[in-house]
Amino acid sequence: MAYNPKFIPTKHLFRVIEQAAELKSKIQSASIGVSWLPDMQREALARQAHGSTAIEGNPLTLPEIKTLAAGGTLPGAKPRSVQEILNYFEILRYIGKNSTVASITVKQVLKLHSIIGRKNALDRGPVGAFRDYQVFVGGHTPPAPASVPYMTAELCDWLNGPGREWPALISSAILHYQFEHIHPFGDGNGRVGRALATWELYRKQFDTSHIFAVDEVILEDRQAYYRALDHVEAHGGDISGWVEYSAETVMEALERTWKRMDSIRAITGGKSISLTKNQERLLALLKEAPRGIREIMSALKVTKPGAHFILKPLLADGLVKRTGGHKTGKYSV
Repeated sequence: MAYNPKFIPTKHLFRVIEQAAELKSKIQSASIGVSWLPDMQREALARQAHGSTAIEGNPLTLPEIKTLAAGGTLPGAKPRSVQEILNYFEILRYIGKNSTVASITVKQVLKLHSIIGRKNALDRGPVGAFRDYQVFVGGHTPPAPASVPYMTAELCDWLNGPGREWPALISSAILHYQFEHIHPFGDGNGRVGRALATWELYRKQFDTSHIFAVDEVILEDRQAYYRALDHVEAHGGDISGWVEYSAETVMEALERTWKRMDSIRAITGGKSISLTKNQERLLALLKEAPRGIREIMSALKVTKPGAHFILKPLLADGLVKRTGGHKTGKYSV
């Protein structure tokens, strides 16, 4: 029997979708050709990995995860905690590389789970295969194991068929919920489900630059996330409330992305200026507090001539000013 979600779109939902589409377009226009886009992508990678794994209990902090994203190590961290993050980085890179695929198949769903479970990063197996035993999730009893393969196939058929007609925020939310309802694996369902929801946003060109961190928003009020999931069964399987929650979550992620982008634009005073990465980092530092030349050298890991080279165009454009003497002065925005 084909999957047919019980769902009635509301005026509020369409209003959120319209606002999200407008903000998304503004963000994409502002990110064309800028030098700092790779930095924002790394930031989103870290925030997504932190959000999705912390929901499941991973103890690593966002700064620690940023260290891993930059290729660093965490000698004092538990290997299992680090591996969970590295696996999630890999899953985000996988869906990023496959962001233009026409369909999401059962085989690809299993592939995502195999990535999540690499190097013993899951409590229960089998890894990369559907569960063959019954599981229980809070007050929810997922389908029997015999039903899991065909229910997952029906979900993929819906996504690649009728789901194509829905806006990205709706099809992504429906995919996310129904996947969690089926709970096809013994462990890792939350991480795979959130990755699938993100993948659907990528596939429908909603996050073409991969700079939105939706899971960061979910983490900050995970109880609202669980309530929204539980709300569906409490209302006879109607997912309308869940879809509204999901759309509002994406909207919040968009607003945060715009604020991060706009902070750089604010620093430049709205001027159309091409900044190097080191100049962007320096402006962010000086926005926090004035710095002397040696502090700048230390923060940017450059020589004194290198620091002056970075500062010179910023001083000429009036973005940075110096107070005090040449050797002892402080630089500020």
